[in-house]
Amino acid sequence: MKSYRNAARFTLALLLVPAAVLQAADAASSATRPNILWIIMDDVGAELPCYGERAIKTPHIDRLVREGTLFERAFLTAPVCSPSRSAMITGMYQTSIGAHHHRSGRGTEKIHLASGVEPVPAIFQRAGYFSCNGGYPLKGTAIGKTDYNFEWNPSIYNGNDWAARKSGQPFFAQIQLWGGKNRNDNGRWYREAAPAALGTLTSPDNVTLPPYYPRDPVLLQDWAEYLDCIRYCDMQVGEILKRLEDEGVLEQTFIIFMGDNGISAAREKQFLYDSGIHTPFIVRGPGIPRGAVRGDLIEHIDMAATSLARAGIEIPKSMQGRDIFAGDYRPRDAVFAARDRCDETVDRIRSVRTERFKYIRNFHPQRPHLQPNAYKDAKATIRRLRELHAEGKLNELQERILFAPTRPAEELYDVVADPFETNNLATDLRCRQTLETLRNRLDIWIRETGDRGPEPESMYDSDMAVYTAKPNRVVEGNILLNKQWAREGK
Repeated sequence: MKSYRNAARFTLALLLVPAAVLQAADAASSATRPNILWIIMDDVGAELPCYGERAIKTPHIDRLVREGTLFERAFLTAPVCSPSRSAMITGMYQTSIGAHHHRSGRGTEKIHLASGVEPVPAIFQRAGYFSCNGGYPLKGTAIGKTDYNFEWNPSIYNGNDWAARKSGQPFFAQIQLWGGKNRNDNGRWYREAAPAALGTLTSPDNVTLPPYYPRDPVLLQDWAEYLDCIRYCDMQVGEILKRLEDEGVLEQTFIIFMGDNGISAAREKQFLYDSGIHTPFIVRGPGIPRGAVRGDLIEHIDMAATSLARAGIEIPKSMQGRDIFAGDYRPRDAVFAARDRCDETVDRIRSVRTERFKYIRNFHPQRPHLQPNAYKDAKATIRRLRELHAEGKLNELQERILFAPTRPAEELYDVVADPFETNNLATDLRCRQTLETLRNRLDIWIRETGDRGPEPESMYDSDMAVYTAKPNRVVEGNILLNKQWAREGK
């Protein structure tokens, strides 16, 4: 097996080969039809220097900020990858298209998009664009991460690299950065690839954790590795920008840079607190204001409509995303998000967020925040938190936030005064009007967007058959527990 370093050299060479034959044609044709490029980080939230992080530097992402527009308040409509990506690629709320349960439709029961709803790459293809989706670093001819929860035709992608397009043909491309998932290989990436790529590694002593986490060595090390994952993403962004420059197409390429969900930890990924759904969102390209910062609320499904508009393609009437650079753009006064089943763990949570307040509704308040979940419980950080809880070594805030046996049915936070969302105001009489207003606002959104809600038990069983195709006692036990809780009305 090749080492990480040799593999990186090989794949980097592939990515940075200039396509000289295409440069002249691209420069001419893309003046009116820009290339569209989405750079998507896996498991990375807004812990970037341009959003306030001080422990690391990201010069290439900072370049995107200098040469483009940074959105301070961009939010995902889902806090886990498959529903988030299903929404992203259709410009629709995942709850509206029935793709809101994580890794659903994988069994014998399938999910089909309604008439008039289709993946964005297919729309670009019909308009003459070369559509591609590549993992990064690029490997062979494999298509990059999709993770869509509905049935789709692989032909919506012409390949994984725009180098294969016709001369002068504009491209719609996605580049998938492994991001925070580099921490998923039991430290191998951190031991073998990170030092060679980054030089020095982030010291755990320099890490600032949210207040609901103890400054425990295991958690500090994991967060330091996460920050180095971001530094690695930054290096990759630099390589991508260099390739575009070498090919002479950078100034004809409309770029959106973002993440698909927050850091995989106890209260971020899979949950609707800002740490799970606040995403970096930076846009650079023709006609985009340079060095601008926007504070209006946007949703990640807006990237679909915005990209189509830049290419001069009509936005489907069914699309719920908005063109955030349109001349007649009406800023959102609230953004919405949903969390549903994640793997074998059943849940249903909805939220609405304004500039100042966040309202969260827990449909299963009798279940704990950290429900058993094989994916999360395998992580060293979750195992360590459970150990500290059992040993009575967590403070009152940490116990209440992470290990309370039940959850409030409603949560209300002043996200300006309380950015870590630790002080629930739902029972504060002084906030009664705000609570009722946002409660009603969420009800209207659920109704008007056709929120599909809980999945049928037959669909759950269909997908769980895939999860248990190989015997897994932990998953099997969690499935039985979820069914028991459902029978008990939890």
